[in-house]
Amino acid sequence: MSKTDELASTHLGKKSQGSEKYNQSLLVAIPRCENRKQNDINDNSLPFVGFDVWHAYEFSALTKNGVPVTRLLKLKYDCKSKFLVESKSLKLYLNSFNMSKFGATVNECLEICKNIIEKDLEEKLQTQIEANFIENSAERKKIFKEFQNIMNFVDEKTLKVEKFKEAPELLETKETDEKKSYYLKFDSLRSNCRVTHQPDFGDLFLYYKSKKHILEDSLIKYLSSFRSEFHFHEECCEMIYKRLYDLLDNDAELFICALYTRRGGIDICPVRWSKNYKPDEVLTLGDVRIFARGSIKQ
Repeated sequence: MSKTDELASTHLGKKSQGSEKYNQSLLVAIPRCENRKQNDINDNSLPFVGFDVWHAYEFSALTKNGVPVTRLLKLKYDCKSKFLVESKSLKLYLNSFNMSKFGATVNECLEICKNIIEKDLEEKLQTQIEANFIENSAERKKIFKEFQNIMNFVDEKTLKVEKFKEAPELLETKETDEKKSYYLKFDSLRSNCRVTHQPDFGDLFLYYKSKKHILEDSLIKYLSSFRSEFHFHEECCEMIYKRLYDLLDNDAELFICALYTRRGGIDICPVRWSKNYKPDEVLTLGDVRIFARGSIKQ
């Protein structure tokens, strides 16, 4: 068992003990470096920038008078962080707030909890954390409107998918006369938790600008090959980014965003893009004050 799997197994695949009182010690940090080394990603010279956004839909706590407070918690931290938080540990940690009392009013309760969560996660992950509670009445902001379903570019009757373990050799490109921009959405992304082997589903949004055109049928086959892979969400996003990064021209623009559906009341949305590209729409996703989604599944 790798060090990462050992750490992840602290809570995963086990009966949840949890805590009826606030408990910082439930948090588990997972080093990013192990999977990055396996995919030739230099942790000290990343080929991308980006962040991870988390939505915890079931956060709840109590005021000092025992009044229940429930909100959507949105978290964000940079992909340059050496660690990511293991999702079940985050769930158990946030659940430890459920019967804990903070503040005289709802707003005081939320502000105290926000400060505690940012402090605890910053200590555990050794990076800056942005957190915010979004009101239940908040507007849902639609993002990635111009991305087109990749299935629109292929003939479904002749498309044949046969490999379901990551297979970068499936990717094919064709040279074009000039740089062209492509905005694609793959709504059937599936990978699996590396410890429990439970399936994770999501929508993958891909933008690239290059003289090389990645043939859409080959891209569908490649993305489908993750269906039997066992990785964390962030790892899958970076693996896909790195394969395409190595495939395209050196000066190509590249952007990958995986909006996973929630599991256990939490979803994870990793985003990575090339340093020569500034994705304006992603700034909306990265704004912890805004509830931004890309499709009905999120």
